[in-house]
Amino acid sequence: MSNIRHRAICHRAIRHSPSASTRAQHLAAGERIDAHRHDDHQIVYAGSGVLAVTTDAGTWFPPGTRAIWVPAGTAHAHRAHGRLDLHLVGLPADDNPLALDAPTVLAVGPLLRELILAYTRDPADDSPERHRLLAVLRDQLRASPQQPLLLPTPTDPRLAEVCALVHADPADTRTLAALGAATGASERTLSRLFRGEFGMTFPQWRTQSRLYHALRMLADDVPVTTVAHRCGWSSASAFIDVFHRSFGCTPGTHNRRSR
Repeated sequence: MSNIRHRAICHRAIRHSPSASTRAQHLAAGERIDAHRHDDHQIVYAGSGVLAVTTDAGTWFPPGTRAIWVPAGTAHAHRAHGRLDLHLVGLPADDNPLALDAPTVLAVGPLLRELILAYTRDPADDSPERHRLLAVLRDQLRASPQQPLLLPTPTDPRLAEVCALVHADPADTRTLAALGAATGASERTLSRLFRGEFGMTFPQWRTQSRLYHALRMLADDVPVTTVAHRCGWSSASAFIDVFHRSFGCTPGTHNRRSR
């Protein structure tokens, strides 16, 4: 089963860091940063590899064409898939260029990517040039489209049981009715729960789950065709099409960037 947890964050173990750091660091495959929160906002970006960010709302899984906005006070934990180059940009609590109060995935174009990499290269630099760099970075953030790349955490036990079955085997092609029969819940009830708790249909949620697993496998250098079949797509071309529509690049392009 994947690293997705139905109880997303253990509040007894949350570390408090008053300031959100700005830095670049390397994480080995499987390495974690335990649950913590800070009084500042933070932008979290994976320059290579795939990063899973877990909050109480669920697990966010941005590829290299995306970053995560983590608002001040949000408890979150990180896990690396593949060799990860992590870039963090901290912003004071009164500096919220996005006016967002919930974790959000943002599109990262070529210019914003280079700005994040450059700004996190030398956190100790307090030069006027670096301050201007941050001003342009903030302008680019305001223009970044928001992207729905979240695997929500289920609260209803019936929904949690179905989600666990799908996470355990992304290639499982059973319908919602069949999954309901296996867990003792009706298709109608489960359909209502998916829409009520997650704001999406079961097929939409399953696609999100499969994409999450696909990113993890790609980070481990699993071939694209193998990933497609292990994650439930009928062909590699069908997987590539969904991946491109979701992330704006093909799995091959994503892998080259991650390396």
